[in-house]
Amino acid sequence: MASQGEVETVSHSGHRPATQELESAPFIRHGTPIFRQTNLALFAAGLATFGLLYCTQPLMPEFSKDYGVSAATASLSLSLTTGVLAFAMLFAGGVSDAWGRKSVMVASLLSSAVLVLLTALVPDWHMLLILRTLLGLTLSGLPAVAMTYLSEEMHPESIGLGMGLYISGNAIGGMGGRLVAGVMADFFSWRIGVATVGTIGLIAGLVFWFSLPPSRHHVRQPLHLGALFGRFRLAFRDAGLPWLFAEGFLLLGAFVTIYNYIGYRLLAPPYGLSQAVVGTIFSVYLIGTFSSAWMGHLAGRLGRRKVLWTAFALMLLGVGLTMTRPLILIVAGIAAVTFGFFGGHSIASSWVGRRAGSAKAQASSMYLFSYYMGSSLAGASGGLFYASHGWNGVALFVVALVLAGLLIAWRLYYLAPLPGPPSTGTEPPIPQ
Repeated sequence: MASQGEVETVSHSGHRPATQELESAPFIRHGTPIFRQTNLALFAAGLATFGLLYCTQPLMPEFSKDYGVSAATASLSLSLTTGVLAFAMLFAGGVSDAWGRKSVMVASLLSSAVLVLLTALVPDWHMLLILRTLLGLTLSGLPAVAMTYLSEEMHPESIGLGMGLYISGNAIGGMGGRLVAGVMADFFSWRIGVATVGTIGLIAGLVFWFSLPPSRHHVRQPLHLGALFGRFRLAFRDAGLPWLFAEGFLLLGAFVTIYNYIGYRLLAPPYGLSQAVVGTIFSVYLIGTFSSAWMGHLAGRLGRRKVLWTAFALMLLGVGLTMTRPLILIVAGIAAVTFGFFGGHSIASSWVGRRAGSAKAQASSMYLFSYYMGSSLAGASGGLFYASHGWNGVALFVVALVLAGLLIAWRLYYLAPLPGPPSTGTEPPIPQ
């Protein structure tokens, strides 16, 4: 018999109850071998996920040429993926509750890599779009579930570093997918570029599978859709969260629209750049690994409401620069849009975590839903403006999105703060 004050840990069958085993399991701390193993796995996952997602973006002019489709139609190769991804992510967390975190993420990565490899083989445009639509469904099993895994398994002192390393994999994957696909398309063909990205994704998925430690703090729960939707309603009771969801829509919508169609402009006269050079220009994406951390830290010191608007102002300046003629100013404009986007996303997503209280998982899912719907809807709509008014039409469309975001940021400036101690700004941002 246990002495007074001692916790009874043995059941009548002689086994420790599952909940007590989970409570006693150690958390992952930085500086340990298991921390390095976990972050290798999640870095590989982020690298694969966003490389597979964005690899078609620099290839849209190639799709227009090979399949005889318009810029707006070519953009469906990304917009359909992100649209399905947005909806599927609402349910990915619930599925992982029932099936387990690691099993869902492994299945997500490996099946996504196979779909991208198949995309390189299909001769028909409609089949390509079907595979890209399915990719949105399979990819949904990783971003939100990875964040949940980190929050469950990492020690509180180590989760910030762990999340930061995962997000850096996201950024490098997003840049790498664009760069590899663009360069390989220039020297060989777009199919070789897509196949290369798919192969890298498959290798990264295998690294993830064999490196990620199994969950030690997760209890599987049955999936109940009614209860799941009930928890989502809680996210709309806060005065600020719906506005932050809108900011996510506008941020990624503006960013993706610029990246979707700038290649058409730079490949055409008077620039006539090669696909490899355009792909290299997309390496300014790496600016995001700095701006997200720097602007997030600045928001922590000065307050998010005082800094968020500057991200939109910088994006507005960048869009204006892309409307000029000198190539150096266009590249500077792309860099400014990228810097502002990543900074704004870091601020808005961490603000969601601050405002959500006990509904963090649902608020995060709604933010990501809005975020990817911005990519899908605005990214596709930009093609209509390109068809009717060229690059200036695209730029003015993005200006409208950014101005709407600026007005909402001004509205959030006057949002009543939550009761309790002020936020330090150190909550990890939601992975993109």
